[in-house]
Amino acid sequence: MSLGALSLTGCSVAPTAGAAAPSPATQASRPAADSTSAAATKASRPAAASASSAAAAPRTAKPSAPKPVGGTAATADPGVEAAPAAAVAPAAAPAGPAAAGAARAAATTGSTPPAAIVAAQAAVAATGGSQAATVRGWGAVVAGDEFSKAGAPDSTKWSVFKGTGHAGKGVRSPQAWSVANGVATVSGNSAGTTGGMSAKFAQQKYGKWETRMRTSARDPKYHPVLILWPNNNTSPNCAEIDYAEGSTNTTQIKFFLHYACGGSNFQTTAAKTIDTTQWHNYAVEWTPAGITGYIDGVKTFSDTNRAHLPSMGMHQTLQLDWFPDGSATKPSQMQVDWVRVYK
Repeated sequence: MSLGALSLTGCSVAPTAGAAAPSPATQASRPAADSTSAAATKASRPAAASASSAAAAPRTAKPSAPKPVGGTAATADPGVEAAPAAAVAPAAAPAGPAAAGAARAAATTGSTPPAAIVAAQAAVAATGGSQAATVRGWGAVVAGDEFSKAGAPDSTKWSVFKGTGHAGKGVRSPQAWSVANGVATVSGNSAGTTGGMSAKFAQQKYGKWETRMRTSARDPKYHPVLILWPNNNTSPNCAEIDYAEGSTNTTQIKFFLHYACGGSNFQTTAAKTIDTTQWHNYAVEWTPAGITGYIDGVKTFSDTNRAHLPSMGMHQTLQLDWFPDGSATKPSQMQVDWVRVYK
């Protein structure tokens, strides 16, 4: 399964919330789950080695599955040696003070001195986009990745998906990922070879996550997704938090909170018009009182119905999911500058 994404309504600050049909991309792209209750969800979200995706088409009520990249279960496709993604020129790394890299790398540990965290946040702020962590005063970073180690994603922090793609279409390949100049890039080629990965860190109940992300001028069939997915791919109510999910409408980013496995009311959503080719900071705050979403420090989603909250720990997944429609696909990219977790 692949991980799914939440959907935001198109408002600049106050998101519209309410039941909405599940987006095809979300369900088909979630990470695959290992539990029976998440079986339906699995078909849509990342599996241990699969990717998650978000769909722009109306969602059908389906249980959500872990959304780490791709579509179906996280089960890797034995014998499928994913072809490397087509070469796509990586977007330039964000500009910033020379000292920003060291400060950001230090900011991922709980013992980081406050001065280092402030320096890291100031460096990112200089490249555009406020952070919810700064605006809301979230304090020290307790976990995450600044992508300061070039090469493949850090295996101590990420499980990279390998296997079939979202909804069984295409391939999720470890070779689709690369890290350079402080930025992680996942590329999708014209044949649907793309990627996703799930975090080994911050597998927790409640907390705050913020991710700095941008895309290329992408093909509408490639959907970028930032997801909180159930630990162990197990959730009795198919819980899934897609706090930034692109769709066939490349001018929007959506937020989806999945709180049921089916029926007419199984999710709340919101959407915001935004230029995803620019760097933006996407965040989600999960407390016992509810879930709130932010873009560049501005609230764009809120659900305070406690019956809608996940009942288990969740973790971050990053996915670029492919939703083929029979037409030619253009190579596309999703880039992540950093992922930060707060208490």
